[in-house]
Amino acid sequence: MFKKILIANRGEIACRVIRTAKRMGIKTVAVYSEADADALHVREADEAVLIGPAPSAQSYLQIPKILAAIKQTGAEAVHPGYGFLSENQAFAKALKEAGVAFIGPEPHAIHAMGDKIESKKLAQAAGVSTVPGHLEAIPNGKEAVKIAQKIGYPVMVKASAGGGGKGMRIAWNDKEADEGFASATNEARSSFGDDRVFIEKYIEEPRHIEIQVLADGQGTTLYLNERECSIQRRHQKVIEEAPSPFLDEKTRKAMGEQAVALADAVQYKSAGTVEFIVDKNRNFYFLEMNTRLQVEHPVTEMVTGLDLVEQMIRVAYGEKLKIKQSDVKINGWAMEARVYAEDPFRNFLPSTGRLVQYRQPPAHRDHVRVDTGVYEGGEISMFYDPMIAKLVTWGKNRNEAIVAMRHALDEFYVRGVSHNIPFLAALMAHPRFVEGRLTTNFIAEEYKNGFTTADLPPSEPEMLAALAAAIHRAYAERDAQVSGQVHPYRKSLGEDWTVLLDRKPYEAAVTAGRDSVTVEIGKKKFEIETLWELGDPLFRGSVNGRDVCVQIDRTGVGYRLYYNAGQANVLVLQPSQAKLAALMPVKLPPDTSKFLLSPMPGLLVSLAVKEGQEVKAGEALAVVEAMKMENVLKAGRDGTIGAIHAKAGESLRVDQKILEFA
Repeated sequence: MFKKILIANRGEIACRVIRTAKRMGIKTVAVYSEADADALHVREADEAVLIGPAPSAQSYLQIPKILAAIKQTGAEAVHPGYGFLSENQAFAKALKEAGVAFIGPEPHAIHAMGDKIESKKLAQAAGVSTVPGHLEAIPNGKEAVKIAQKIGYPVMVKASAGGGGKGMRIAWNDKEADEGFASATNEARSSFGDDRVFIEKYIEEPRHIEIQVLADGQGTTLYLNERECSIQRRHQKVIEEAPSPFLDEKTRKAMGEQAVALADAVQYKSAGTVEFIVDKNRNFYFLEMNTRLQVEHPVTEMVTGLDLVEQMIRVAYGEKLKIKQSDVKINGWAMEARVYAEDPFRNFLPSTGRLVQYRQPPAHRDHVRVDTGVYEGGEISMFYDPMIAKLVTWGKNRNEAIVAMRHALDEFYVRGVSHNIPFLAALMAHPRFVEGRLTTNFIAEEYKNGFTTADLPPSEPEMLAALAAAIHRAYAERDAQVSGQVHPYRKSLGEDWTVLLDRKPYEAAVTAGRDSVTVEIGKKKFEIETLWELGDPLFRGSVNGRDVCVQIDRTGVGYRLYYNAGQANVLVLQPSQAKLAALMPVKLPPDTSKFLLSPMPGLLVSLAVKEGQEVKAGEALAVVEAMKMENVLKAGRDGTIGAIHAKAGESLRVDQKILEFA
C-alpha cells in the first residue's frame, strides 16, 4: 500500500481523506495557501507545504506548485478531493508523467466526462437516456434565443465545463435566454476558464437523483445505489439522502445499469457519480458524470457500510474490488445537510469572518457524523466555498433519520458568522419534505418570498416559556447572592414571573427543587431536569422526561431561544415590570427603501444606470460578484436614480450604499 499521499485540496474534504488515510496507516501531506496557514487540514496532516497566495488560481489550482510539493515530500499518490483540480485532465496527465498515482480515474475518462457536451454524446452512444437539447457550443445570445425557441421553453442554459451551480440559468422566454447566456458565459469564464455554453430542455417537476459507481479498471464496475439530491437552491444541493424516497427497485436497477454502461464506455476506474434528472413518472435522463468523489458521498457510506475514500485509494494502488454487485445492500436511511456560512435571511448571501463559537453535535455511535474543516476561532475566508460542515444522520428508516437530523441541528451551535442552520431545521420540519414530495423546485416553491423569521415560528411555545423562566430564575438567583447589595435594592426572588415570548405573555410559577425545577404555566406543569450551567449557550436536559436541546443567546436583558426549527425572542420579568413593559413603544427599524444596498461583501462589477435615469421595477441596476457568483441587483419599484454612491471595480461591504432613488 502507499506509504504517503498528498491531498490536493483543503477544508472538510481534505480532513475527510486524512481520516481514512490515518486509519489505513498512510502518512498524509497537506498543501495550503497563505489564507489557510492555520486551517484544520494543515493541523491534521503529517506534513504541510505552502503553495501560494490566498486566491485559488495562485495556489490550489497551480499544478506546478503541487508537483513541487509532491517532489519535496516524496508522496507516492495524490487524492484531489472535489473541486479545484479533481476533474482536471492536465493534472491527472502531469501526475502520470511524474510517476505519481492519481487517486481517481484515468485522464481520458476525465476528459470524456468533463465536457458536458461531449459526455452527452457519449451517453447517447452508450444507450443512456438523455435530455433533448442542442449539444453544440452557442456563439452568442441571439443564437441562444433561436435555439431555445426551437427546443421550446423552458430551457436550461448551461456552461459546458460547469459545476457547483455555476454557469447555469433557467430561461422561460427570449429575454431570459439572452440574459442567461450572458451570465452563464461570464460565470463559466470566471470559474472554469471555459466560456462554452449549450442549451437543453428544462424538465418540469424534476428530481435530481444520482447513482454512485465504483470501478477497479480490471473488469468490475458496480453501482452503489442512489442518492436523492433534489433539495437545491440556485442549483446548489442543500439536503441529500440515501436511498431516494421516490425510486422503486425496477427504476433503481435500470438507472444503476445505465450508469455502469456509461462508466464502462469510458473505461472508468475509481469512484464516480452519474447524475440523472427524473420526472414525475420516473422517466430518467442523463445530466452529467462527475469523475470524482461527491460532496454528499457520506450518505452512501452510511447505508452501504463502505468507505469510498478507502476504495479509491485501493483501486489507485492497483487492487481489485473485493465486493460484487449482489453484496451492495441498503441498510437504513441517511440524511446529509450542508451547513454553510451564509445568511438565509438575506437571500443566502455568503458570510465571512471568525467562528467565535463553534460546537458541533456529539457523534452518537453510527447515527451522527460531522465532516468539517473548521474549528472554534478559525476563519471562514472570502476566497473559498463557505462550507462550515456536512452534518449526516442515520436511522432505521427515513423518519428516524429526519428526527435524528432535527435533534443534531438543535445541538449545532455556530456564532461569529451567519449560517443556514435555521433554514436547514425549517426544511427538516416542513410537512412536504417529511412526506418525501420533492422536486428541484422545492425551495423556490415553498419559499417564494425568500426565507424570513416568519418561517421559524416557535414550536411548543409554552415549553420554551417554561424553560426561559427556569433559566432566568437561575440567573436571578446568582444575582441575588452578590455581596454588598444596599437595602431596599437587594435582589429578591419570587416564584411568579411573566414571560414575554415574542411579546405574547405567559404567566409562570417557578419552584426550584434540589435536582429539578418545576414550572407551571396555566394548567400545564413542566418538570425540568438538567446539568446546565449558567453561561452555557446550549441547554441540554429533559422536560417531562423528554430530552431537549435549546440554544440560548443573551440579548441584553432578554434571550433568543432556538429549538426544533423555531426561534423566539424572550423577556422574563417580574409581574410589576411586565405591566410597565406593556406601555413601552415598539422601536421600528429605519427606512432604507430609497437606497440600493450591497446585500453582501463583494466586488461591484458594473453599474447599469446613471444619475437622473428613470428605471422600471425589475430592471437591472448593478452586478455584484461574490464567491465567483454574479448577483444581478434589480429595481424593486419604478423610480428615478438620485445619486450614485459607488463605482464599478469598488469592493463593497455588506449594506454599503450603491445608489439611492430621488
